[in-house]
Amino acid sequence: MDHSQISQIFFREIFTVPDQGTLRHLSSSAADIGTSASGIRDAMAPGQLVAVLESICAREVQSHLNEFEDVVVASSVQCLHRAPLPQGALVTVHGWVLALCAREATFWVLASDEQELVCEGTICFTMVRRSQIEMKMQRKREAIERRKLFTPARGVN
Repeated sequence: MDHSQISQIFFREIFTVPDQGTLRHLSSSAADIGTSASGIRDAMAPGQLVAVLESICAREVQSHLNEFEDVVVASSVQCLHRAPLPQGALVTVHGWVLALCAREATFWVLASDEQELVCEGTICFTMVRRSQIEMKMQRKREAIERRKLFTPARGVN
């Protein structure tokens, strides 16, 4: 891991809010949101925006790591959602490394539409050994498979 290169990461990207990221699309049915919130059905879900910010930061850090040895994992997200983002909004996101220590990098991130700041906060990433994550994932997959052995199939009495 090259600390000097990671410490200089800065990004600026622009995207349009897609229908797939709106509350209407993510909800199993529009009725789940309720009629009192009908005006926000076409707004980007805050979690979707955070996922976009997280994926951009992770991509930037991962490009400075040995992909066969290390992987970057978000370990902390603290974002303040300030305003809605309607479908079709043009969103500009900025981010830069705020702090860097041994195997952690913290980003400051901002997202704005054409009118205002809509989200800001920090996302902390930990660089971990790929083999360590792969072992944990394998253990969890095996546990899921064992659980399925003892769970009756749906619709079977």
